[in-house]
Amino acid sequence: MPESFIFIDALLRRPVPRTPVWFMRQAGRYLPEYRKVRERAGSFMNLCTNPELACEVTLQPLRRFRLDAAILFSDILTIPDAMGLGLSFAEGEGPRFAHPVRSEADIERLPRIDPETDLRYVMEAVRLIRRELNGRAPLIGFSGSPWTLATYMVEGRGSRDFRQVKTLLYDRPDLMTRLLDKLAEAVADYLNAQIAAGVQAVMLFDTWGGVLPTEDYRDFSLAAARKVRERLQLGAGESRIPAILFTKGGGQWLELQAETGFDALGLDWTCDIGQARRRVGDRVALQGNLDPVTLYASPAAIRERVGRILENYGPGSGHVFNLGHGILPDVNPDHVTAMVEAVHELSPAWHR
Repeated sequence: MPESFIFIDALLRRPVPRTPVWFMRQAGRYLPEYRKVRERAGSFMNLCTNPELACEVTLQPLRRFRLDAAILFSDILTIPDAMGLGLSFAEGEGPRFAHPVRSEADIERLPRIDPETDLRYVMEAVRLIRRELNGRAPLIGFSGSPWTLATYMVEGRGSRDFRQVKTLLYDRPDLMTRLLDKLAEAVADYLNAQIAAGVQAVMLFDTWGGVLPTEDYRDFSLAAARKVRERLQLGAGESRIPAILFTKGGGQWLELQAETGFDALGLDWTCDIGQARRRVGDRVALQGNLDPVTLYASPAAIRERVGRILENYGPGSGHVFNLGHGILPDVNPDHVTAMVEAVHELSPAWHR
């Protein structure tokens, strides 16, 4: 019999006794135990590419908090790194690529990667984490979305105005489509390899979809995400692997997102979760959406805000509690405990 987890059940809108909870970037700098491992690794990339260390930091938050899922410790930019773009991380500046993708020739040169070979360290980490979890919680795999990967690949680094990637989209939509098609294929191959290695849910992080005008979001970012979804090998029945789509800043497009075939949509903190539920109906589950800054407030205020989100969602399954984006690096872990415990204590009333 397949293992039963309330996280999986909620994503598939099956009945659950309470609302499951995990949070984005739950393994990270806010934890002193993470900082020790990061120092031992010597660099962020060394940490990502060492399966034993990636396993250790993946499991750390589950030892400290009563969480309902683990998420693979990795980075969203592993695919372009494997394509040879020269990824590096400068302290305080974020990711950079030595070889940005700016021309038709650059796009045509991008190789098709073999995840089991070119990203073997990720697959080894997945297998090791599954073994160490030993059925305690399900493991989430993930990738950056094709559009989000394209933004970094074309800009060569993070951006405030996305002028390079948007100019490419506006001047040469055919080239942008070609780039996104290549990336959709790579992302699907990567997530399918993670599934084969043992992840039990997958999440597509469309971090920068929200910077686009509506028609461009629909025709480029969301169209590429749909192509990824169509290629995913998620199984069926009791062994079905749920897939989550999260577009930061994309709350105005939930109806479009619900048509893509993903099982759940992530919400950032700008969405009212009750309104979101009414808009999508029973087509998808919803994940979110506490403002990450709430965790700087007092435990009493955190509990009140958790209760407000649970009440706004209302009775029944289909909700996974999460932050509306990643946890901030200097949050007090005791405040995270307050959030998690509030979900455990307050949510059963909505599942009777």
